[in-house]
Amino acid sequence: MLLGAIADDLTGASDLALMLSREGMKTVQTVGIPPAGFDAGAADAVVVSLKSRTIPAAEAVEQSLAAAEWLLATGARQLFFKYCSTFDSTPVGNIGPVTEALLGRLGAGLTLACPAFPTNRRTVYLGYLFVGDELLSESPMKDHPLTPMRDPSLVRVLQAQTTLPVGLVAHERVRRGADAVAAAFSQAERAGQRIVIVDAIDDTDLRAIGTAARDMALVTGGSGIAIGLPENFRRAGLLAAAAPSARMVAPPGRAVILAGSCSAATRKQVATAVASGTAALRIDPLAVASGSLGVEEVAAFAETATGGPPLIYASADPAEVAAVQEKLGREHAGALVEGLMAGVACRLAERGFTRFLVAGGETSGAVVQALGVEGFAIGPEIDPGVPWMLSLGAGRPLALALKSGNFGAPDIFAKAWDLLA
Repeated sequence: MLLGAIADDLTGASDLALMLSREGMKTVQTVGIPPAGFDAGAADAVVVSLKSRTIPAAEAVEQSLAAAEWLLATGARQLFFKYCSTFDSTPVGNIGPVTEALLGRLGAGLTLACPAFPTNRRTVYLGYLFVGDELLSESPMKDHPLTPMRDPSLVRVLQAQTTLPVGLVAHERVRRGADAVAAAFSQAERAGQRIVIVDAIDDTDLRAIGTAARDMALVTGGSGIAIGLPENFRRAGLLAAAAPSARMVAPPGRAVILAGSCSAATRKQVATAVASGTAALRIDPLAVASGSLGVEEVAAFAETATGGPPLIYASADPAEVAAVQEKLGREHAGALVEGLMAGVACRLAERGFTRFLVAGGETSGAVVQALGVEGFAIGPEIDPGVPWMLSLGAGRPLALALKSGNFGAPDIFAKAWDLLA
């Protein structure tokens, strides 16, 4: 193995695994820290997906360090800490604490932080994160139910989470290319900085940053920054030339869409599917809490639905989400939906469903854990950052697409299945 990655949620891990696979690395994604005897085969990169984005910082650090130990013991030459392209975090972490802990474990002097993913319209300029044409603080992320992001300055956000000095490599340096970026890294380290936010507004910037990071023991960022890392191993003679990706052979069986995300992108995808005539059932957390709606009722809806893959969704606008959280509590409301979706997935898998498209990081984590999946082989790309994957370690093979709430075109729920025809 060449590159070992630690991702703070499941959909983000899939996004990263797809990026590395597209750049020619044989990539395996695991669900949690692999069990004893797990065989990654001839993988060039392994992405360990955790569910650590919103847990207490100390727990996130502990899990991330344990993942790092496994990756290093398996032979990783460089570590990558992957978080969301919208820098999702709370005021106290977990991006800063985990980065600080990994730097300490590796004995490394400097790392970079770059969540930019221009293909999905996440860019960083002068240290400020933009979502499309809007600052992060003016985008729908300001109303995220778990990690509302109301400060677009990544230097400020990250500095509040770590005791390590945080600096900035501005776009004026990045646009000059890899050598200029590498010189900026050396200058920052001499100045005593330990983490530098790096501007990036297009893929050319990301490739330059990746090249400049060839000697870093630790790289951190969104999946976009990984676009430039495989070529470093290729230049060193450690990685073969990229080959065309093979078409994934999906298991036969029925299909279903499970959407737990309340992001603006997922709400639009749900609305598009409903308007097109997709059979859809909306999950009301209050009904789940009262016991009037449960796994059997929801599974029965999916089994009897006709036409294309049915849609089961809990997506709602911020006002509705806030009202439910006020009555049930934020964590309890989320747990009810995740538990229901996980139970429904298991029941449907027992009854011949083998193809699952899941929207939302928390929902994806709950579903995959319940299905007993240990890892994935990466398949074709549906939309930027969203691949189909074939399960490992779940008994009967399953095809899964785990979509970050913020990713995907409005018609993703319809077009995804064409890749499995």
